[in-house]
Amino acid sequence: MPETNLSDLAFWSRPPEQRRAAFTALRARERPAFFHELKLPFIKSGPGYHALVRHADVVEASRTPGVFSSEPCSNSIADLPPYLARYFGSMINMDDPRHAKIRRIVSRAFTPRVLAKLETDLQATATRIVDDMLAAGPGGGDFVTDVAARLPVQVICDMMGIPEKDRPMVYDRTNIILGIGDPEYTGGRRFAETGITRVGVLYSLLKALTAGYELNHLAMKLARRRRRAPGDDLVSALIAANVDGESLTDQEIGSFFILLVVAGNETTRNAMSHGLKLLTDHPEQRARLAEDFDDRIGGAIEEILRMATPVIQFRRTVTRDHEMNGRHYKAGDKVLLFYNSANRDEAVFDDPDAFDITRSPNPHVAFGGPGPHFCLGANLARREITVMFRELFTRVPGVRADGEPDLLFSNFINGIKHLPFTY
Repeated sequence: MPETNLSDLAFWSRPPEQRRAAFTALRARERPAFFHELKLPFIKSGPGYHALVRHADVVEASRTPGVFSSEPCSNSIADLPPYLARYFGSMINMDDPRHAKIRRIVSRAFTPRVLAKLETDLQATATRIVDDMLAAGPGGGDFVTDVAARLPVQVICDMMGIPEKDRPMVYDRTNIILGIGDPEYTGGRRFAETGITRVGVLYSLLKALTAGYELNHLAMKLARRRRRAPGDDLVSALIAANVDGESLTDQEIGSFFILLVVAGNETTRNAMSHGLKLLTDHPEQRARLAEDFDDRIGGAIEEILRMATPVIQFRRTVTRDHEMNGRHYKAGDKVLLFYNSANRDEAVFDDPDAFDITRSPNPHVAFGGPGPHFCLGANLARREITVMFRELFTRVPGVRADGEPDLLFSNFINGIKHLPFTY
């Protein structure tokens, strides 16, 4: 197998089993894994980063935000230049106390009471999706576009108060933002094939910048509308919020909007798509689930999340010299928390490459490790997957993946762009 270099974009084009083997080898190293950053035109890169690939390291770094900071940037290896941070910065790139204050505002949309109210809408949407699937006739189609992508985009747009006519645009632009370098979403050829060129990087950055601007502009229009006529949606709650004696600006609301629609759409649809593929490839586990769906779907979802790990990594920056698990980190060092590797750590999970819906305990970190940045929408994602799979497997018990997934080219999202299915 070729030598592992996580900064080489070609690594992320390798087959999944090769990448998993590379992370297994990294976990076995005695010394910390350090990689130089990929140099990109128009983006200032740093000297490099530590790859945290063991479960214990990812968990400890997550629960120690005073040392492993989300500032100045957690969703990009390189610090975001101002023209990108304007759209893609938000509370995900903040530490407490400001992060905690804004998180409390946004969390109003994810309380058990609100999620209970959403249950009826979730069920109605899932029913409509399966109705449409069956109306199209037997044979199947593309599970991602026909099924998995539809429920989360509908739910998050309802929560934000996004008009129906704007929802296809929201879906398309989130694909572009997380699909930088993948030709299906940004055009051209993927960087892993062409190499890094100034024209290619500039084109991808312009596509992402345009997508960010359009989503931000949509949110700012909604914010202006809600200032005149507040509603019971999340945009209205953000407008009414007071943080450190100040109201959020329309620009800040736009950034939060982008975070929520991207996170709310992409991760759940990918978990559903990986889930169908896993249950197809492991019919004995599918049979176990069918025997007692209500009792076993919770464990099945946690195991799907562990195996799929929709978000591959997030970054932290070390605030002061620090020893962790026998390793030394200097102030200013960057670290990447590789959730995909932590979720296959042999020190924590018996037979980690086996798919077992009854696995217990299952302390995966697919929603991030413990700490202030644990995914706010985790319970909503679980409810969406539960409702969609119940509707699907009850009404179409023969549904299954029918071929290999078309994977997103990314070192950030473990995405499936297309998955043929049949029933």
